[in-house]
Amino acid sequence: MAAQEPSPPSSLEGNKPGFPKKILANNLEDKHLCNSCQKILRRPLQAQCGHRFCSFCFNKLVSSGPQKCSACIKEDLFEEPTSILKPGGAFPDNAARREVEALAAVCPNEGCTWTGTVREFEASHEGNCDFMIIMCPSCKELMRANEQERHNERECPERTLNCKYCKEPFLLKNIKAHDEICPKYPMICEGCAKKKIPREKIHDHERQCSYEHLNLLLHFIMGIKVSLESLQPQTLEVASQKLQLQLQSEKTKVAELSRRCQELELKVNTFENIVCVLNREMERSCTTMEAYNRQHRLDQDKIEILSNKVRQLERTVSLRDLSIVEMEGKMREMSAATYDGVFIWKISDFTKKRQDAVAGRAPAMFSPAFYTSKYGYKMCLRIYLNGDGTGRGTHLSLFFVVMRGHSDALLKWPFNQKVTLMLLDQNNREHIIDAFRPDISSSSFQRPVSDMNIASGCPLFCPLSKLDSKNSYIRDDTIFIKAIVDLTGL
Repeated sequence: MAAQEPSPPSSLEGNKPGFPKKILANNLEDKHLCNSCQKILRRPLQAQCGHRFCSFCFNKLVSSGPQKCSACIKEDLFEEPTSILKPGGAFPDNAARREVEALAAVCPNEGCTWTGTVREFEASHEGNCDFMIIMCPSCKELMRANEQERHNERECPERTLNCKYCKEPFLLKNIKAHDEICPKYPMICEGCAKKKIPREKIHDHERQCSYEHLNLLLHFIMGIKVSLESLQPQTLEVASQKLQLQLQSEKTKVAELSRRCQELELKVNTFENIVCVLNREMERSCTTMEAYNRQHRLDQDKIEILSNKVRQLERTVSLRDLSIVEMEGKMREMSAATYDGVFIWKISDFTKKRQDAVAGRAPAMFSPAFYTSKYGYKMCLRIYLNGDGTGRGTHLSLFFVVMRGHSDALLKWPFNQKVTLMLLDQNNREHIIDAFRPDISSSSFQRPVSDMNIASGCPLFCPLSKLDSKNSYIRDDTIFIKAIVDLTGL
């Protein structure tokens, strides 16, 4: 018969402001907002004045010394010293944190269809979404995270490349400057037209190439092949005389070539006229091609607009699916509800659910709602299959929860009816029973101001050792929990 113990804090540090409001799949309530950043609470702290802040926002507020609570001032509730915010003057609000982290969430990034809870969003999706917008550190262009690799490799104008000749790195914008100084860049010899000669070797090649040309010329004139070292003045004089005779012969050939050139010029003029006609045809073709390209760009823009509409429709369908799932859950709760203060909760797949509780994946489960009468108190049960608080790891913990109902304004508050909790022996021999009468001063039994009050009940309801050995409480991997609310005085 004790109030539910708070869950331990997460290992993640509160080094960020609140969650953006857009992540909530359902309506946003003011109690979930930080009184500083006006975003959804992250690692909530409650100040002495009762207002809640993100851990990051509170520490930032008081980092320069004590501050007046702006929320108290706005609500005209300012009172010293409780309305003074100071370091160490707030405590972790674990109940609000569990409530916020259990809220249904969607990814705020356009195009992302991720859904889950706020806890899952923070633990595994926030900062890892492929659709979030990031900035390239080099060129400052904005892009989606899943486009960063392609941008870095193919599109970024500030990206670094490796020269395919010398393998040295350089910026893309400096490619021409690098080609002009690259020692491995392929050159062409103007003398022999040989290609792919590295720049660092072109001077040696040209010197060797000049010697070979001179040797070929002497061989043509004198009919012999000589080396550069054997050349003498007499040899050069004989070569000069032969060269003059050769030039006379070449002049005759040049005159013949001149005549042929004139004939070729006439043909060239004819070909030029043909080329002009072809150029006009080419211009008409280019004009037509540009028109086709403009139409193609317009078509691409239309396709992009339609794609955006499809993505919006897909997101709308996802939200509708979530609404349908919520409605189905409410229908199941309504079909399981009772209206006489007596409720039997059947928990099947006990072994799997117990393993999930031990692993921390689903430490707690809520029962469907039940009522004392059709217009009476609305209640539910909360069970920890691996225990909670003082019973964690040793006992099955069972709690009673008062929920906000449609007829609360007509009921007597605080709730003061005797509650009996039972784990049923399926042989009807020895039920495990615990009962308590509410502490009317506890907030757990006041009129609810949120969907449900803080759970209260029995953290040491049943030793887990009774359920581990052979017993009659578990049959066909199923247990039954029974709750009886005394209706005396209602």
